[in-house]
Amino acid sequence: MYSSLKTLVFLFVAMLSVHVGHAADMGRIEKERVARRDSILRLITGAKISGDSLLLTDFGAKGDGVKDCLPAFRRAMRAAVKRGGARIVVPEGTYYIKGPIHFVSNVCLDLRRGATLKFAPEPELYLPTVKTSWEGTFLNNYSPFIYGYGLHDVSITGEGTIDGNASTTFSTWKAQQKAGQARSREMNHGGTPVAERNFGEGWWLRPQMIQFYGCKNITLEGVKLTNAPFWCVHLLKSENIICRGLRYDAKLVNNDGIDPECSRNILIEGIEFDNGDDNVAIKAGRDNDGWAAAAPSENIVIRRCRFKGLHAVVIGSEMSAGVRNVFVEDCTYGGYCKRGIYIKTNPDRGGFVSNLYVNNCEFGDVEDLFYATSMYAGEGMDNDKFTRVSDIYVDRLSCRSASAAGLVLQGTTAEPIRRVVFSNVEIGKAVNAVSFDNTEGVELSNCHIGGRAGVPSQAK
Repeated sequence: MYSSLKTLVFLFVAMLSVHVGHAADMGRIEKERVARRDSILRLITGAKISGDSLLLTDFGAKGDGVKDCLPAFRRAMRAAVKRGGARIVVPEGTYYIKGPIHFVSNVCLDLRRGATLKFAPEPELYLPTVKTSWEGTFLNNYSPFIYGYGLHDVSITGEGTIDGNASTTFSTWKAQQKAGQARSREMNHGGTPVAERNFGEGWWLRPQMIQFYGCKNITLEGVKLTNAPFWCVHLLKSENIICRGLRYDAKLVNNDGIDPECSRNILIEGIEFDNGDDNVAIKAGRDNDGWAAAAPSENIVIRRCRFKGLHAVVIGSEMSAGVRNVFVEDCTYGGYCKRGIYIKTNPDRGGFVSNLYVNNCEFGDVEDLFYATSMYAGEGMDNDKFTRVSDIYVDRLSCRSASAAGLVLQGTTAEPIRRVVFSNVEIGKAVNAVSFDNTEGVELSNCHIGGRAGVPSQAK
């Protein structure tokens, strides 16, 4: 009797120790999350903005929606260089622009309330080609509509609108891009020098609307973005970036909201997304180009955003240089999203995804709430460039319903998904609650999928 009682006491204490240990681990994870996030936020300052102002209309611009204002922008940029930097103020009106605006360092483009930059739709106006990338491959292509290369302290602010006006030309190109897309990937895999990767006319690869490439100290704040030719904001190999309070009505083909790629130290906050594709898509180069770049996307804080579009936050599928230290917190939804959090990679990519923290995020009706797959699009299954996906911590994630699946983890036998914690997940309805394949060290606590169970019924 004594022996049996002693055994029961030992088992109870052991169970209690496991529970307390787990609680301590969750507390440790939370402390590490906050400390890591705050140390990153201290690195992010955005652009320094000059106190010297230039009025665009003083350089010949006219906000009548007819006159070509590109020459005025070029003159204003040259004047800013002479002054060592300036804020270029665009007053109320519609400014038609027949070609790309190329930034210089130390310039803030300040779009005042009622000001609209409306770009001409003709593709030939965005030539000659510039250094850029397309779906993770570095090449030379049509210039993004607003473009900066190798700059510092650049910003776009205000309450105005940037209208890509691309619905009649660029947005119709997707069906014709396959040859150019395939050629770009062949050059990527074959190691063709970037200087020889020339696209542009005849290859149908759409340019981004805003791209800062190899830049430091960037602020994008307040403006509305609409009718982009391709991705809306592409942050390529850049760092120290603030995207704050942007507003989207961008529903053309592949109108991603914000695409950080091989970039670091980024704050994305208070954004009103309404996009025809991913809201935030974190990328880090495709295949050989990603491995050669060796520049992971890292230290990215996404908070207090309202998501609406295809997927809210995506990592991949172009992520061969790796993605780490991503924080998604205090976000909600402004409309339908197919997926909430989506990690997508395959054995073509290699690289890694680590230290993803999702905290206090709410969605409405989705197809899948959280989906991580190492078999994206069924591609590369005969390859051996497996991605290491690990250290994912999800706390207080919810949705009203998931028409396909609540929580999905799809690793591979060669490289399982490791160390994932789901805590306080609430899903009202789900066709498939949990689907985990090839995983190691997955924990769930205080999760309710398909509603909470009540008091058990009693026999009568």
